[in-house]
Amino acid sequence: MKVAVIICRILLGLGFTVFGLSKLLPYHPPMPPGDPGAWSTLMIHHHWMTVVGTFETVGGLLVLSGRFVPLGLALLAPVCVNVLLFGFFFLPATLISGGLVSFLELFLLFAYRSYFAPLFTARAEIS
Repeated sequence: MKVAVIICRILLGLGFTVFGLSKLLPYHPPMPPGDPGAWSTLMIHHHWMTVVGTFETVGGLLVLSGRFVPLGLALLAPVCVNVLLFGFFFLPATLISGGLVSFLELFLLFAYRSYFAPLFTARAEIS
């Protein structure tokens, strides 16, 4: 199990670090036609992709380094949801990559589930 966790951490962390850094660089590839391109162009021009790229880079580096992995997974979880939703609503060709990163994320969330267990406390009390 430890080897599988390390492999998943490296794959997820490296992927999000590389693609996060690519969003922070000034080069942007040509946009796909139609709604996906319009959506992506809108997000780039309003600097929303800078925010997403920052989350991806920081979360990817945390997961890749092995330090603060639960924090990195918490930062990457909403990005994984957005990747899946973008594929589902706009560009079905990206569902494979979205499914892969979501699988890796869910596997690592399961592996680190003891760190997320306190989030599911039904009657939280102020300490």
